[in-house]
Amino acid sequence: MKISKMANEISPSLTRKLFDMSKKYDDVIDFTLGDPDYQTPDYIKKAGCEAIMSGKTKYSANAGLPELRRVVSQRIKKETGIDYDPDSEIQITVGAMEGIFMTLCCLIDKDDEIIIPAPFWVNYKHMTQMLGGKPVIVDSDEEHDFVITSDALVNAITDKTVAMIINSPNNPSGTVYDHDTLEKICEVAKQRDIVIIWDECYKSIVFDDAHFSSVLDFDGMKEHTVVVNSCSKRFSMTGWRVGYLAGPAELISNMPKLQENIAACVSLPSQYAAIAALGGDDEASDEMKRGFEKRRNVLVEGINNIDKLSCKYPKGTFYALVNIKKTGMTSEEFAYALLESVHVAVVPGITYGDACEGFVRIAYTMNEDRIIEGVTRIKRFVDSL
Repeated sequence: MKISKMANEISPSLTRKLFDMSKKYDDVIDFTLGDPDYQTPDYIKKAGCEAIMSGKTKYSANAGLPELRRVVSQRIKKETGIDYDPDSEIQITVGAMEGIFMTLCCLIDKDDEIIIPAPFWVNYKHMTQMLGGKPVIVDSDEEHDFVITSDALVNAITDKTVAMIINSPNNPSGTVYDHDTLEKICEVAKQRDIVIIWDECYKSIVFDDAHFSSVLDFDGMKEHTVVVNSCSKRFSMTGWRVGYLAGPAELISNMPKLQENIAACVSLPSQYAAIAALGGDDEASDEMKRGFEKRRNVLVEGINNIDKLSCKYPKGTFYALVNIKKTGMTSEEFAYALLESVHVAVVPGITYGDACEGFVRIAYTMNEDRIIEGVTRIKRFVDSL
């Protein structure tokens, strides 16, 4: 059987590799996947169940339920003050992942370039490669809180650049892009006519005095931006697979025909659950955010009490990058040895680009007792080196 060059060139992420390896152990502390232990709030579950029991289990329009697109439009208007036409500028997607993929489908011709700041969610790179594009990785570093500069961005732009993907709050670093940096990035995007694919899936999880800023805060950016979001992180709905895009009509008008050939539509009961989620208040998600902040504090304090390891306090998300450079091990060596020795699974930083070599990512998606146990085991492992 002939297997395509594309299929052969795309390799599974180290995130999934470590997750799969961890299943060999009955007592593993698994810090790999960003899948919180919080339950979807009951009122959202109820809306999904009621949809099923009332027979709302058919197809929807490829663009998604009109009612859900209206709710998404209203949510964005409430949060940003920007109007999006629910009929022509909103697309419902199978999670944010499909939304990013369909956006890239609309933008990339062979050898077109997509600028991806590192550290980056590995799927950005793989999706670009699958579509025949070229991922252009722009590195940042811990000293600058893993935020790229506008100068680095300008230096990466060529006549083949069609878009850049900005993720804030960022997976894996927890970085939240500040207003001034975003303003400079937006000026570059407008001057060079580059689309910003704005991944804001973690916007509801921001800590301390950090402030979430959006590229939509700046004049003229609606025309240069595709907003990507989902219900997964805000409402702990990872398995419901509901996301959405908001963008210029000339781009969004292409989405239904792509959706027709990819997944037809998002699961109908999930769309009704999303109407309840996005149309309700944020009390439950605010409570989850407070819980993640407590977990973050427990994790970071514990890690910083381990010789040879260090960790800055993430400003958002439920991920932390732990600096392991003083151990003298690569991130893969550290992750594999840690799992084998004390049955704790973390993700090697190299997964997220060369900028993250010397780090491992920990997802603090479990209760404090489990985090403390995981940190205790990590200390035992590091002390044994």
